[in-house]
Amino acid sequence: MKPRIGILGCGWLGFPLGRQLISLGFPVSGTTTTKANLQVLRDEGIEAFYVELFRDGVKGHLIEFLNEVEILIIDIPPERKKEKGDYTGKMEQLYEACRITHIQKILFVSSTSVYGNLQGEVTEKTEPRPVSESAKALVEAEALFSKDPTMSCTVVRFGGLIGPDRHPVTYLAGQQNLTNGDDFVNLIHLDDCLSLLCAVIEKEWWGKIINGVYPEHPKKRDYYTREAHLRGLAAPVYKKEYAGKSGKYIKSRTLESLGFAFKTHIDHPIE
Repeated sequence: MKPRIGILGCGWLGFPLGRQLISLGFPVSGTTTTKANLQVLRDEGIEAFYVELFRDGVKGHLIEFLNEVEILIIDIPPERKKEKGDYTGKMEQLYEACRITHIQKILFVSSTSVYGNLQGEVTEKTEPRPVSESAKALVEAEALFSKDPTMSCTVVRFGGLIGPDRHPVTYLAGQQNLTNGDDFVNLIHLDDCLSLLCAVIEKEWWGKIINGVYPEHPKKRDYYTREAHLRGLAAPVYKKEYAGKSGKYIKSRTLESLGFAFKTHIDHPIE
């Protein structure tokens, strides 16, 4: 029998991930911070738990949720407007609960924001240089679970997420005097996110750091102009900047070595 997967945070990514894992034959438990969504999860075959983490405690049924699962997927991003200590406190609460319930396999969903303002090629061997408070909090949380020898933790650092009802061009459309037009985009479609996370579990890629970013990196100026036209939106207008600046382009050497194939191009049809 396949191991039970626990998804802490069944939102935009976690909810369809739960459905995909169920389609692959895995039993799935999931959490939500909104009690009204419990039935929504149950309707999809996900055993649902109300869990809400705080820096100084927990509401709901965290221990009951963790007691059921063999593999835990942590998909709770920091809230940008809150202090770093708030997220760190939440993750410390979760970490102690994982130790109490003897969770041994963890898949931590992180972000390429941990690389900050680095320039040029960035791989999994590149040392993070977080700038924002949320990125600093993610680096601390990654280390919390990765450095525990009793846990096998894989960290997946996703680039910008695109998919149904989610694309950066929708809020860039029509804006003027934007900067960084010659920077590269580092994006990934929801479908590839799901395939990647499922592959980690099915192929047991534990103890790794993975950059989850589509391997093509057009410049922002070109990409968002094209995407705006595709959607019938006003194209964003970027300032001309000095030659030679191109930001960072994020590579996944780990996925190259593992033979993972991306299936959904970032120039995806309108959804």
